[in-house]
Amino acid sequence: MIEIETIPGSTRKPGVYAEFNTRMAMRSLPGNPQRMLIIAPLSNGQAKALELHDVFSDDEAAVLFGSGSLAHIMSVSALKANRYLQLQVIGLADADAGKAASASISLTGPATQSGTLTLWVANTRIDAPVQSGDTAQVISRSLLDAILRKGALPVTAQMATGDSGVTLTARHGGTWGNDIRLSGRTTAPGVTVSVGAMTGGENNADVKQALTAVFAAGHKVVAVPWTDETTLRALREHLAATGDAMEKRGAVGVAGWHGTLATGTTIAGKSNDGRTTIGWHPGSVCLQAEIAAGYAAVIASEEDPARPYNGLEIVGLDVTPLTSRAGRREQENALHNGLAPLEVGPGDKVQIVRAISTYTRSDNGTDDPALLDITTMRTLDYARKAWCDRIALRYPRDKATERNRKGVRSELL
Repeated sequence: MIEIETIPGSTRKPGVYAEFNTRMAMRSLPGNPQRMLIIAPLSNGQAKALELHDVFSDDEAAVLFGSGSLAHIMSVSALKANRYLQLQVIGLADADAGKAASASISLTGPATQSGTLTLWVANTRIDAPVQSGDTAQVISRSLLDAILRKGALPVTAQMATGDSGVTLTARHGGTWGNDIRLSGRTTAPGVTVSVGAMTGGENNADVKQALTAVFAAGHKVVAVPWTDETTLRALREHLAATGDAMEKRGAVGVAGWHGTLATGTTIAGKSNDGRTTIGWHPGSVCLQAEIAAGYAAVIASEEDPARPYNGLEIVGLDVTPLTSRAGRREQENALHNGLAPLEVGPGDKVQIVRAISTYTRSDNGTDDPALLDITTMRTLDYARKAWCDRIALRYPRDKATERNRKGVRSELL
């Protein structure tokens, strides 16, 4: 029986009337476009905290969120890993109690021959020229100038007391700054360089307000810059709320880790979430935020929700030393404990071994591999969308008659 929607049944005036019915027009599966969200601190850009912005280029991210901010750095990492990414970024203000990490670089001289002073800040190399006869003060000034020219660094720099070194300070407060990897060396005879570790960072910014602000936005992939317990719990609660039976906006959350296997599996065990995945790049000098953004961008590159990510390259991540790479047994351990390992493959490409979720145990503590792969939850989300879209298109206002019930069953099967 054909149902008439817009022509009143009580019409008595003779005539020819026609309406359009597009209910049966869509016979294929719906599309599955991937929109990614980055949540990260901003600095002195044009954007305000908790404002959502589309980002299409590195330069745009620098203008919006400030050059060298974590929001900028994560945007660069994501766009490098996936050139065609549909990316949105929401900035965070530092926590009121946030303290920035810092480190000191000490230099001695003078140089007896010319050479180069090289400093690594995370994955960025900085070279400063050294001339024969340069004192520690002159070399320190040369290094400071080289650092300031880089701009897009997660640290700021200033001359140390006595002008015989440089002090680096994280751009944002929080414990994340303690994980910024620093190293230095010089080829100039007579010059020595001593690089201290970043310390003193406390209290990462809270991501809860940002997650609340984008609750209705419908992102498919959400990348966070840290793996602390508070952040991952907030992410898990957000993903559970947006992906429940009523909201039906399923998404996955992504974080990065470059530390030890033992600590990484502990972090994953506390998360224990079928919608969260943590990419483990052992020995990497990249920030956790960079690993998370690159890994998330590759996940967002695949619209087929069931297709595995095995072997896909994450462009932009560093090639780690052989001594830092995980062996087969370590990778197996990670895969059995909710940590998704990355490895350096042929051609020095950083590749995904297997994209798994942090979910390993049910609520009663039973080992449960039901949601092992992150593709499992993504497939469930897509299947639900396909079913709901089909029924909403075919039967938007229909009565629950026996005929319609049979039709619904036919559409779903």
